[in-house]
Amino acid sequence: MSSNPLSSDDQRIEQLESSFLASSGTAFSNAYDLAIKAGLSVVVSDNGAIFEVFPDGQRRLIKTITPPSPDQPGRKMKLL
Repeated sequence: MSSNPLSSDDQRIEQLESSFLASSGTAFSNAYDLAIKAGLSVVVSDNGAIFEVFPDGQRRLIKTITPPSPDQPGRKMKLL
């Protein structure tokens, strides 16, 4: 008998969850680069502001927003 109390499905879910942050960051970075290289502008949030970024590097402020709050990896949150 295995010493790991998680089922193989639970273990696979944990593997996927642990790799999600890096995978999503890579996907967004690639999409951003492809859009800019195609001559399109992209919309990004940066430290409490939303900007439109153009292929030549110019940025246009669209709106100020509440800055992101820091988060801790592995933190559990209860949704009501």
